Amino acid sequence: MSSKKPELKFKYVFNYGYNPTYVNGAQGGFSPRGEMVINFYLERQPLPEAISHEITPEGAIGHETSVEPKDLSNSMVRFIDTGVVMSYENAKVFHAWMGEKLREVEEMHKARANFEQSQAGGQA
Repeated sequence: MSSKKPELKFKYVFNYGYNPTYVNGAQGGFSPRGEMVINFYLERQPLPEAISHEITPEGAIGHETSVEPKDLSNSMVRFIDTGVVMSYENAKVFHAWMGEKLREVEEMHKARANFEQSQAGGQA
């Protein structure tokens, strides 16, 4: 009798256009159907639509005279490139998975700090 447990292998297939995106925030919540909706964004300063400059007597570009839109200096952009929708059950599994990954990186940070402390302690 074999004591080997049944296995299932998952093969990963990537879309040809797969390109990981950096995000620094998320917005979302639950839909009326009870599904978790998460929209990931990159927060940044906006780019102007147009900038006007004066022309100097020498024909060079001079000082900036106006910017469009007018509220550019007190605006921010949250550029949303991707989002995910998942069931409540899958959101719980994802939460547990992310928690485990965060614990792993915290352990790596602790190990690195301990190593650096032990190295510094041995030097004169």
